[in-house]
Amino acid sequence: MRILIVEDNSTYGHLVAQRLAQAGLDSDEVTSARAARRALLTVRYAAILLDLGLPDDDGIVLLRDIRSAGHTMPVMIVTARHGLEHRLQGLREGADDYLAKPFSMEELVARLHALLRRPGQLLGQLLTAGNLSLDTDNHQLKVGDSLQLMRARELEVLELLIRNKGRVVTRQRFEEWLFGLQVEQENNALDVYVHRLRKVLADAKATVKIHTIRGVGFLMSESNGDRCAS
Repeated sequence: MRILIVEDNSTYGHLVAQRLAQAGLDSDEVTSARAARRALLTVRYAAILLDLGLPDDDGIVLLRDIRSAGHTMPVMIVTARHGLEHRLQGLREGADDYLAKPFSMEELVARLHALLRRPGQLLGQLLTAGNLSLDTDNHQLKVGDSLQLMRARELEVLELLIRNKGRVVTRQRFEEWLFGLQVEQENNALDVYVHRLRKVLADAKATVKIHTIRGVGFLMSESNGDRCAS
C-alpha cells in the first residue's frame, strides 16, 4: 500500500514517512496542492494524509477537488487547526478522519490502519478485457473460468493496462504506478514484469495482446481468441 503525504513542512513530512515505513507502508511526499494533484494523476494511493496549510491552496479546496474528481481513497486531515468548525468542515467536505497537531506517531499509524481496513469504493472493482477478469480487491485474475496465480507486480502492471485498454501507457506512467514518485528502480524492472505477464497470459490462452510501443511504453488490445503477443 502506498500513502500520499501532503505536507508543506518537508522535515515533518519526512518524519511521518519514516514512521509509516516502520509500519510497513510506502509513501510519497509532496509539499503543495499542485504537486498532490499531479501525483494523483499517475499513482493509485491507498490513502492520503492531508495538511490544510499548503503554500499554494487551502487543503480544504484540494480535498474538495479530490472528491469531485472521483477519488474515493480514505483521506485523513492532519493539521494544526484545532477548532471544531475546522473539523466539521473537513468531515463535511469528504475527509474520513481528522487529527490535530501535535499528536503521537503511534496514534497516526493506528488511525491510518483503521481507515485502511474499512471497505471503500475503490475495493471490489472487477476489471475486464477479452476473457480476463481482474478482481482488484482480492488481487485475483481469472482467464475464462480459470484462476491464475500471479505475482503482485505483474497484477499491478495488468491492472494499469486493463484500465487503459486500447491506449498507450508510457513507461514513466508505469514506473510511477508501480514505484511511486520518489523510488528509483533498475531500468529493466518493468520489462521483466511485462515479460512474466505475457508468459502467464499466453500459457492461459488469454484473448488479449500486449504490444510494445518502442521507446514509449505498452498497449493492451483484445485479440478475438489469439494468444498474447510479445
